[in-house]
Amino acid sequence: MLKFSVKRILFMIPSMIIITFLTFSIMSLSAGSPGSVALGINASKADIDAYNHEIGYDRPMLVRYGEYMLGVLQGDLGDSYKNSLPVTTLLLPKFPMTFRLAVLSVLFAALIGIPLGVLAAVKKGSILDTGTTVVSLLLASIPGFWLALLFMLLFSLKLGWLPTFGIGTWKHYVMPVATLALPSSAYVARMVRITMLEALDSDYVRTARAKGAGPARIIFIHVLRNALMPVITTLGMNFAGLLGGAVIAEQVFGLPGVGQAILTAINEKDTPIVLGATVVLSLLYMLIMLLMDLINALLNPKIRDNLG
Repeated sequence: MLKFSVKRILFMIPSMIIITFLTFSIMSLSAGSPGSVALGINASKADIDAYNHEIGYDRPMLVRYGEYMLGVLQGDLGDSYKNSLPVTTLLLPKFPMTFRLAVLSVLFAALIGIPLGVLAAVKKGSILDTGTTVVSLLLASIPGFWLALLFMLLFSLKLGWLPTFGIGTWKHYVMPVATLALPSSAYVARMVRITMLEALDSDYVRTARAKGAGPARIIFIHVLRNALMPVITTLGMNFAGLLGGAVIAEQVFGLPGVGQAILTAINEKDTPIVLGATVVLSLLYMLIMLLMDLINALLNPKIRDNLG
């Protein structure tokens, strides 16, 4: 597995170059400039050009990208165009909020999705199975922003049970976590059901039944352990994606996380913030995926043998 890990880590280098270059190009080619955004529509062209020159935005794109990547290799993510502060200083305080949101969402997605998937597989063809499938498809197809607004309308404006935005108490996390966890739990439930049904038809399950193993032992000892392997990878991917993909929940509920910082930086054309977040989140995503592969290899000897 050491050889596999080294290969994956080396593969991250060209991946990071491609990701950062595409992000840098999109931000550079999009309409407007940092000077026009920072100074406003009433600023003169001379003032805008002076501002862009001061932050080095008037240089060729490839030159700016090359200098940026040299800084990244030295651990420097640059300074914000908006307020001239280091990107790390601005982004690091945002990560705890996003990290808590991602952990809670993945945890509740697993707590809801895995039992529902197991019940649907065990009760195949029953009303419970059909109902679980219908609810899963419904939750998976609902847009996140609509679900967030629906929660806000019901639990905040109508019932008054939960606060609409901000942070402070555990109640502030209920609706954002539910917005992110419910669609993920629907996907987890469907995956658990599929993998459970495949495992229930396998030879080792028939052998266990022939030896007199009870239904509970077959499900929880033999079947569920193997069925959860792809689910672990899925939960890891969801967690990695939520580290930078919780934009909707953070924006709707006013949570000061990384996603909201990225969206604000895009609107302000603050390229260093967007690039810095892209570098950190892309690296975290690839490291989490590597960790998921290693965990699957430890749980499954066949995968471990293939990895070498």
